[in-house]
Amino acid sequence: MNDHVDGNMLAGALWQVFRPDITTAEARCAGCGMTGPVAGLHVYTAAAGTVGRCPNCQQVTLQMVQSTHAMWLSTAGLSYLRFPNQG
Repeated sequence: MNDHVDGNMLAGALWQVFRPDITTAEARCAGCGMTGPVAGLHVYTAAAGTVGRCPNCQQVTLQMVQSTHAMWLSTAGLSYLRFPNQG
């Protein structure tokens, strides 16, 4: 019995998440629990990629690396990103 579908089923839901301005999303630091907008992160761009750190505890909350062929995004340092419904 096959009770699952493939990841293409997520396309619509993920489009709803990544369509709005992500800097307005509420982010929760997995380290200290502080919440605030993504725009409030301390962002560093001197390394090979872009690093967002919690303004309270300085934990790395997200990392972004871009090459000519791809982009990688890690949000491993966040407990969640909360997006308001877009109506």
